[in-house]
Amino acid sequence: MSTPLVLPTLVGDAVRLRAFSRADLPLVREATTDPLIPLITSVPAFGDDDACLAYLARQADRLTTGAGYAFAVADRATDLAVGHLYLGLRDIDLGRAAAGYWIARSHRGRGLAGDALRTLVRWAVTVRGIDRIELYVEPWNVASARTATSAGFVREGLLRSWQKVGDERRDMDMYAFVSPQA
Repeated sequence: MSTPLVLPTLVGDAVRLRAFSRADLPLVREATTDPLIPLITSVPAFGDDDACLAYLARQADRLTTGAGYAFAVADRATDLAVGHLYLGLRDIDLGRAAAGYWIARSHRGRGLAGDALRTLVRWAVTVRGIDRIELYVEPWNVASARTATSAGFVREGLLRSWQKVGDERRDMDMYAFVSPQA
């Protein structure tokens, strides 16, 4: 995609998906301390303000470059950012998008990731050209697998040595949501 994207605000049962702002800096700082999030995302491994602000700027850049949609997952009642949800468009010419998400440790276990993913899917299937949304989950990550299936994703198989996480290649389970119109 060559034209800049426009990020909608999407409302779920308990979350609001919106653009990141400087007020979300505490969320990014918390994510830097997670043992996994910096390994599999572009969240910096250290939480200094400059690195965290650069992360927030990269999320906005995804829109301007047409790479995809980066949403802050915010608590619907308070607007406090609790996580990140991304819809990547690298394979949009093939009718595919890729989703990824994380919720800060202090906000896990409340169903927010599932609500965010379901909210994203409801909107994404209305985006022209998206017939299929894929996401990848490490086989040990039972909570993330539950999140995917709660949003209508189906596990399609194991991709051996699919992704580099930290310094090692890891297997990933592939999940997909296929648009009813596809």
